[in-house]
Amino acid sequence: MHESYSAKVLEHVHNPRNVGSLEDANVVVQAGDPDCGDALVFFIRIEHDIIHDIKFLIKGCGAAIATSSIATELVLGKNLDQVLALDDQGIAAALDGLPEEKMHCSNMAASALHAAVNQYRSTMAGETPPVG
Repeated sequence: MHESYSAKVLEHVHNPRNVGSLEDANVVVQAGDPDCGDALVFFIRIEHDIIHDIKFLIKGCGAAIATSSIATELVLGKNLDQVLALDDQGIAAALDGLPEEKMHCSNMAASALHAAVNQYRSTMAGETPPVG
């Protein structure tokens, strides 16, 4: 493991939160970084514009696991505008920083969350069919 990872990153790598899938997810988004082989899927249950439950599956490096894990903790119980306000820097800061070469991992998590909000809002507006 990279020696410049914070203790918080290492904690989330070794004990990731909210891993798995959700049977009752009403939003499912995939993201990935083909350059490094990371692949992320968020399963989210949104009710009344609030993240009520969120799980993830990931194939990737330790930083990808840690950023996905902390991202689920940061958005659980938050409204959709708060989710959209979360960016890669906020995710990295919640982990007490990331090496510059791993910032694409926090960007992947933030981008996937933003895509989830946009997908949900599009579905609610009748522009996109619901998941499931």
